[in-house]
Amino acid sequence: MRWIEDQTELEVHYGSPGAPSLRKVARHLTPLYRDWIMASKFCVLTTVGTEGTDGSPRGDDGPVVLELDPGTLALPDWRGNNRLDSLRNIVTDGRVSLMFMVAGSNTVVRVNGRARLTDDAGLRARFDKDGRQPATVIVIRIAEVYTQCARALIRSGLWTAAQGRTADLPTPGQILAEVTSGEEGGAAYDGAWGERAAKTMW
Repeated sequence: MRWIEDQTELEVHYGSPGAPSLRKVARHLTPLYRDWIMASKFCVLTTVGTEGTDGSPRGDDGPVVLELDPGTLALPDWRGNNRLDSLRNIVTDGRVSLMFMVAGSNTVVRVNGRARLTDDAGLRARFDKDGRQPATVIVIRIAEVYTQCARALIRSGLWTAAQGRTADLPTPGQILAEVTSGEEGGAAYDGAWGERAAKTMW
């Protein structure tokens, strides 16, 4: 197998990007980029650290991020599994990317920037949900924001192809049982998930 390991060879292989793909990049939130991101309840946070990369889904019941100013976003770290993979990366290497999605739309908006982690009480309080607050907040300084090419979502039929097909997917309990040789997981794990999630959503 032949590997492409030189950037010049890569660029020759693919050719030049179209002008709109370069001109759509903004260095801060414009009014329309703001409208789009504030409509998003879900994003994927990508980080990089000394032990590798991490991609983490993030979701909320309203906008998934808060705008602090046109160049800065705040992402609450709501309760999860406490692996802290993304947060460990952020405290060692602040480079992050966010991919914002809106259900039904084939557009994805990307934000690249640098993040820091804070437990500031005032900022955490801005995300209060019936007395519960995130343990920390990720503050992202925007380097660039732009729309992604929609072809991947169109090819996959993301918002339509999955209808009626999820029943055959392995469950988290089944997967956990497989990787632990049956020591954990299984039907009991899956059965308890709904109640467990409801108690620890925020």
